[in-house]
Amino acid sequence: MLLISWRTLLERLPWLREALQIYTRKPVVVISLLGFGAGLPFLLVFSTLTAWLRDVGVERTAIGFFAWVGITYSIKVFWSPVVDRLRLPLFGALLGQRRSWILLGQLGIAAGLLLMSQLNPLESLWGIAVAALLVAFSSSTQDVALDAFRIESVDDALQGAMSAAYIFGYRVALLVAGAGALFIADWSNWSMAYMAMAGIMGLAMLALLWADEPEHKNRQEFVSEESEILDKAVEWFNQRPTWQRFLICFLNRYLLGPFSRWLHWPRGLTSAVVCPFLEFFQRNGRFALIILAFIALFRISDITMGVMANPFYLDLGYSKSEIASIAKFFGFFMTIFGSALCGVLVVRFGIMRPLLLGAVMVAATNLLFALMALSDGKPSLTWLALVISADNLSGGIASTAFVAYLSSMANRHYTATQYALFSSLMTLPGKFISGFSGWVVDGLGYAEFFTVAAVLGIPAIVLVIVLMRHDRLRPAAADEQAVKEKIAG
Repeated sequence: MLLISWRTLLERLPWLREALQIYTRKPVVVISLLGFGAGLPFLLVFSTLTAWLRDVGVERTAIGFFAWVGITYSIKVFWSPVVDRLRLPLFGALLGQRRSWILLGQLGIAAGLLLMSQLNPLESLWGIAVAALLVAFSSSTQDVALDAFRIESVDDALQGAMSAAYIFGYRVALLVAGAGALFIADWSNWSMAYMAMAGIMGLAMLALLWADEPEHKNRQEFVSEESEILDKAVEWFNQRPTWQRFLICFLNRYLLGPFSRWLHWPRGLTSAVVCPFLEFFQRNGRFALIILAFIALFRISDITMGVMANPFYLDLGYSKSEIASIAKFFGFFMTIFGSALCGVLVVRFGIMRPLLLGAVMVAATNLLFALMALSDGKPSLTWLALVISADNLSGGIASTAFVAYLSSMANRHYTATQYALFSSLMTLPGKFISGFSGWVVDGLGYAEFFTVAAVLGIPAIVLVIVLMRHDRLRPAAADEQAVKEKIAG
């Protein structure tokens, strides 16, 4: 009966049938598998690693400092122009620009995980840190190339399906690297867990070999847009007051070289390094600083608390299997539900309202962790499941809305570099502050730590409201400008 009803629904709603068929296309299937390869290393140098370190007796203050390994994801914008334009020898000729860089990142991830599996944190903590840094650097490099691959593989009509498939693959990888690694560690040991994760990266490599290299944009389009952007930059510079021009030239003399030499850089270097940033600021004006501040602060609350989540569960007395079953496995489905719910909300209300809802929920759920920390003894598994459900539901809504917002802000001609800028900014403050999380917990306690993490989410809520107001005023400003141009004409 259920099957008949489902078939009837598809017959009456042909648009639904067509939408579902999109997810069977090769580029969409490929990006879900590559998204799995992108998500797998993240937890292995973040919360899973902190669980390993705490389980073997490493001090919490030292565990907190390991959060700085994740800063690599936040500074990938500095080498994104190289990934965007430099053609790798041998691999580049065989696989193409995007796939060659993705493969290089995958090989680095696998090598780093294998190295970690052979080390004992109590005997070689610095070795673990170096290997984790290799994994994080290779993973962030893969992300830069993969973002460009995802956007260049299909036209705009399929970008929504590509993003959804990528997020699904990424979330499945988080489940494997979280719950899967904890189950293996509980059944065998941590060395075996990390060795297994290195082997699983081979699946992403096979998917990459199956993938097709996307067609790259016409070179003339880049040249034309670069010239327009640089002309606008020179015009803007000439319109500045004398003291501002002097200050700009002084800064460029010692930071970037003489301003007048910008137009004489090699065309590829100009396009890769200068134009993406000039285009973003030209398009958004001074409000670009507000946008960048919002991107930097939106995830600061959940990133800050995330590094201490697994140590918190272990210190409460939960076993690794209980954590894997509830915090990872059960939480995974709540995250997927939150993402699906957010997709519906975005269609119904646009991006900004779900973005505000996600910001409020992320900050509020930290208070639930604070209440859990104040309980006497080990809380029940039901209470843990409720808190985890709320946390992952809010995370699914917030992350999906945030990815949609970042995608809307990137120019298609400079997606790799601009998206790297956005994704770097969205994690940098949180990664830096989370490095002190163990120190705060040791000094104050878990309840106070999660309360502070909740307070850190307030600026993001305020900035979402500012962005919503700006979006409401922008159409009116555009209409006013159109009237002025018509009168002038």
